[in-house]
Formats: sequence, structure tokens, C-alpha cells
Amino acid sequence: MSDQEQFLDVIDRDEAERRFRSALSVAPLGAERISLNEALGRVLATDVLARVDVPAFDRSNFDGFALRAVDTFGTSELAPKSVQLLAETLDAGTIPSAEIHFGEAVAISTGGMVPRGADAILMVEHSEVRDGRVLIRRAVTPGQGVSFAGTDIATGETVLRGGMVLTSRETGVLAALGETHVEVWRQPRVAIISTGNEIIAPGQPMRPAAVYDSNSQVLADAVRELGGTPRFWGIVRDDVAALRDMLHRALAESDLVLLSGGTSKGKGDLCYRVVAELSDPGIVAHGVALKPGKPLCLAVTGGKPVVILPGFPTSAIFTFHEFVAPVIRLLGGRQPESHETVNATLALKTNSEIGRTEYLLVGLVKTDEGLSAFPMGKGSGSVTTFSRADGFVTIPRHTEIIEAGEPVEVRLIGRDLEVADLIVIGSHCVGLDYLLSQLQQRGITSKLLNVGSSAGLTAAKRGECDIAGIHLLDPATGEYNRPFLTDSVELLPGYGRSQGILFRCGDARFEGRSLDDIVRLATSDPNCVMVNRNQGSGTRILIDRLLGGAKPSGYPVQPSNHNAVAAAIAQGRADWGLAIQSVARANNLGFIPYQEERYDFAIPQSRRNRPAVQEFCSLFADSQTQLRLEQLGFRIGLATGKFA
Repeated sequence: MSDQEQFLDVIDRDEAERRFRSALSVAPLGAERISLNEALGRVLATDVLARVDVPAFDRSNFDGFALRAVDTFGTSELAPKSVQLLAETLDAGTIPSAEIHFGEAVAISTGGMVPRGADAILMVEHSEVRDGRVLIRRAVTPGQGVSFAGTDIATGETVLRGGMVLTSRETGVLAALGETHVEVWRQPRVAIISTGNEIIAPGQPMRPAAVYDSNSQVLADAVRELGGTPRFWGIVRDDVAALRDMLHRALAESDLVLLSGGTSKGKGDLCYRVVAELSDPGIVAHGVALKPGKPLCLAVTGGKPVVILPGFPTSAIFTFHEFVAPVIRLLGGRQPESHETVNATLALKTNSEIGRTEYLLVGLVKTDEGLSAFPMGKGSGSVTTFSRADGFVTIPRHTEIIEAGEPVEVRLIGRDLEVADLIVIGSHCVGLDYLLSQLQQRGITSKLLNVGSSAGLTAAKRGECDIAGIHLLDPATGEYNRPFLTDSVELLPGYGRSQGILFRCGDARFEGRSLDDIVRLATSDPNCVMVNRNQGSGTRILIDRLLGGAKPSGYPVQPSNHNAVAAAIAQGRADWGLAIQSVARANNLGFIPYQEERYDFAIPQSRRNRPAVQEFCSLFADSQTQLRLEQLGFRIGLATGKFA
């Protein structure tokens, strides 16, 4: 085997699923009888037939008097009748001792057992007791105020049907029938194994080149959501013997095995090698024309699925939901999940790779014209992209470009589309993060899409967001933001912040140097590596102006926020970059000021009076909020006209 073989057979997504399913039996795993106290969320294996009537006796619906309805006919407030009141009182749980005859009544409480002879209940509000007699002021009809035995549930009636997922409503019905146990389908036992020398468990100290194991947690909880029982077997280093031993032990005790990482065929990718040893039939698909998810490996042995998911989080969870989740549902007796789709308009032009079906994760924003879909970006290695996306657009394998404004169909992630109270699109800022967190504490939810100042302002002009955070410099006037506005957008002055050069403290190439010195060094020394910013961001405009057309080493590396710039420098992947002073301070980096700028908020006129927008404006105007922003390193005064 070479150090890096290619996939033997990269196949279409539907063909991969067909091969996988044809090698499996997806019938429920068998029934088990469990206590009703443990039944919530489980799937009924058989129909439930009532063994008793509910109610089990004729029952009063309210406090009053049990009597014969005919004794009340013709009565009114002006012409009441009366009947003899028996001495007995029928409280709930009391068995009547006497039969009710014509001209008689007995006091009865809500839920009390209606005595023989009585066929109606006279409400206490419509009666009066005088000298041992009940004065009747309103007529009643036979059956009024009575729940007759078996009218809710009759003996022998099918109350619940097999295949239902038991919620609190169904468990309440079972309790009302007197059931203490119920037959349910056994939950699939799913083994989860993480692999790789770079993987460490949450809670351990971070070390260079290490990655916290997030896949095992998200997969375990996804299994629980699907009605399965996950078991995390641990993290296996790149050791073939150890991995082989754990895989076979997991197979012996589980119905399905998930491995995370090591699905490619490189020198260090051991999962594939170990799974390739399985038979009956073994690997049925390795390499699927998907993005994300190409390295997916599907295998079956002895009727049990063994799946190697890609190591990158977004790829792993996406392929899990596409290929594994439906199998877990069926093995647990659940029906296939229905997927809700909505129509939207793609907000930004998107390029796709020919030859692979791409799942483009998007955030949805409501506009006057309908839904607008914003690509989430960040790639398959992102931990947060899947969790923050509302859904995804399937781009066919032969489509290369989808233009902005084209209609798309979005498959929702989850059952319902929950629209946030406040939609914020534009440039990222830690000050904005603080403001949105404060709004969350006030009960106002928000969705933040960091797409850069230019794209944010465009979204505001199109009415696709409530607020756009922007810091765009007009080179002709030297003014921030206002020159780019139109009549459809108003500006809420935000705060001033300082942009400057970030570098590692102690680096003699930057300590005490001027901006001109740094630019000369960066443009002449290939070993002085920069980290850039994404096109369309206000910071990118400043960088290009600073460099004057030069493109030094590292220029093509373009992360989308200030924090990523700081991380690249702190970790030694780059030597310098441009970001705001508060981020430099938070990461213990050196800072050389370059440009004081305004970070303002563009608000569409059409959305200015929305309650969430007004709450945002009120929060920003609060003196305590402004004090906290100043403590974070922002200058409120610069946003109120003091900055030129």
C-alpha cells in the first residue's frame, strides 16, 4: 500500500445508500417489556387495548345533586320545584349505598360515583337546600353533568397503536388504564469510537497540534435524539492492534459501530485498514461524491453496520444524519423522518465543485419578499457551522455556480424553522457579541451572520436584516460608513475602535518599529508572514491601503474575523496581521496603532420600528452598556461626532 492511495470507487450518494441498505436488515431489533416510569420517548412495539373502561363508573362532572332529570322539568327561577334530600353525601371514592327514586336527590362532589336511579347532576349554583329539601331553579336533561362509564375509553378499544413514540400524553393514557408496564422496541445500542493521535478528551489541557474530541459528544447526543443508546468506547491512538481489538469488542456488544476519523487511505488512517478486514460482506462503499463527506466509509458485517465518519465535525455530523440516522430510527422501530423544505433566494453567489453533490449550509432570514439564504461557509472542519445553520441547499454534482438571487430549496435541520427576534449581518466585532449577549438575557434572540461589512450593508439595503455592523472607509473623503448609505438605510452611530498591527510580544522585527518600517520588512522578507482578512471586510480595505498594492508572504490567507487573525499570530502560523486592539489585548499580543475607525450599525428604514431593533437601540444608549464597551477597549465618544 502506498503512503497515500486514492479512493478505489468514489460513487454517487444514492448508490452508496442503496448498497448500504441492501446489505442490512433494518427491521426493529425486538420487543422488551419495561416499566411505565421508563417508557417516555420509547416506541410501542404492539397495539395497546384497554382492559378497563375509562371512566370505570358513571361520574359527576361537578359539585351538585344527583337526581332524576324528569324531576327538574318545568322549573325556573320564578317557579322552582323541590325534591327530598337524602342524608348520604357522595364524595369522590365513595360507593353509593342507596338508589335514587322519583322525588329524591343526593349531594355529590366532582368525580363522585353517580348512584343507581340518578341520570343527571344539578349544579349546586342552580339549587338551594331548605328544610331537608333541594330547591331546583333550573331544569336539566338526562345525562347532563355525567361522564358515563366507558365514554372516554371502552374495554377492548385500541387506545394506542404500535409504532407510536410515547410522549407524556400517551403515558398518561396508559396510567389511566392502570398499566404499569408496556411493550416497546429495544433501543439500538450504538458504539462510538474516536481515533487519532491528535484527539484529546475535553477537560484535558490543550497541547500543540491537539484537537478536543467534539465528535463523540455530538454523535452520542444525536443517537439519543433518535431513540438509540450510545456508548462511548474511548479514544484510540494510531495503533492497529488496539483499534482492531476495540472494534471487535464493540461489535460483540453493539448493534451499530461508529468510528470517527481515519477514513481516508493515507499512511496514518488506520480505521479504513481495520474495517477492510471485516467480511459478510465488509465494506460496501468507500468514497462518496459528496461535499462535505467524501471520505465516508460504509461497511456491514454479520448484519451490523460499521461506519467510518470523516473526522472533521461538519462532515461527520452531516454524513451521520444522511446515512446513519435513518438506520438507527428503523432499528428502533421509528418511522422514517420527514424532512421539511422551504423555498428561498440565495443571498450570495456560490461556487461548487463539479462532480460532487454539495450540501451548502445556510442561515435563513425573513424578508418582505420571502426567505433569503446566506451561505454559512467555514468548511467541513468547523465545529459551529452545523449547529448555527437553519438548513442546507443541495447543489447537484453537475452544477458549478449558483448566482445570487437564484431560487433554491432549503431542507431544514430540525422540524421547525425558529426565526430569531433580531437578524444581524455584517462585520464581526467583540463589542457586538457583548451587545447580543445582553439582549439574550433580556429574552431577545438573535442570529448573527458574519459576512463582512460590504455584504452586510448590501443585506441592509435589501431589507434582509435588522442591523448590519459595518466599518467601511471611503478613501475619497476619509469618512467611515455614511458615504455608503442610501435613503433606505439609517445609521445608528456605534463606537470607535483602533485597528493596528498585531504581532507576538518580543518579536524584534516589530517592537518599537513604525508602520513604514513594518511595511518595508513585510514586502521584502519572505519569512515575515502575514495573515490577511476576507474580501469585502472593512479591515481588508485598510490592509490593501497600507500595503499599497503589495502582496507579501501570507497575503492569500484570508480568515473572516479578528479573532482568527490573532490566533494565527499567537500560534506562530503568521507573524503579523491587522485587527482591533481589544482582540490584541485578549490574546496578549503586541499592537501598533494604524487607524482609528468607526464601527456603526446600519438599520433598514423598513425595520427601524421593530421591537427587537428598538430594544437594541435602547440597550446601546444605556450608560452601563457604554461603560462596559469602553472597558472592552471601544470609544463611545468617537461615535458621537468627536472623531474626524
